Amino acid sequence: MTPHTDARPPAAQPPAATRSAATALPGRPCSIAAALQVLGEKWALLAVRELFYGNHRFDRIARNTGAPRDRLTARLRALEEAGVVERRAYSERPPRYEYHLTGAGRDLAPLTQALLAWGDRWLSPEPPVVLHHHPDGSGGSDDSDDVGHPLDAAWTCRTCGVEVHSPDVSLEVRSPGWDHRGPAVPVGDAGTGP
Repeated sequence: MTPHTDARPPAAQPPAATRSAATALPGRPCSIAAALQVLGEKWALLAVRELFYGNHRFDRIARNTGAPRDRLTARLRALEEAGVVERRAYSERPPRYEYHLTGAGRDLAPLTQALLAWGDRWLSPEPPVVLHHHPDGSGGSDDSDDVGHPLDAAWTCRTCGVEVHSPDVSLEVRSPGWDHRGPAVPVGDAGTGP
């Protein structure tokens, strides 16, 4: 099997304020915690889902998520500030905007696909949505004969091209003062008690 090389252009970095605020969180320094600061509220992820489904206007996003309009407005603003979505004007009079995923937003595709697959497996008697893979790159456009097939995605290592399973992964903790158990105990303090 030939290792897969990532031909994608380097991702643009989010605003410096977003990156520095993410490192100042309480608890273990962790990119999951930083991501949840931006995406950890249900309306944020459901808005991202709608953008993936091609719904870019606020009214459609609100209708399809069921989000209260004020909460959705706040989530979309936060996603925009974090560099996940961008607003694009589609009308000047009156001023109206659509929302589109940025590179950072498009990189959420595996996360949304994983949540969809998990929900289908553990929570839904019948999948309400099925994603189709179009190997010809058509994306199922009307001018293509490719009908695709249901997507059965796997977690694959880009270095060696092998499918990854949880037992095959180990953890390297790089945060100073932390190990896999939590804050590292200074030498000499272990096992001492009152």
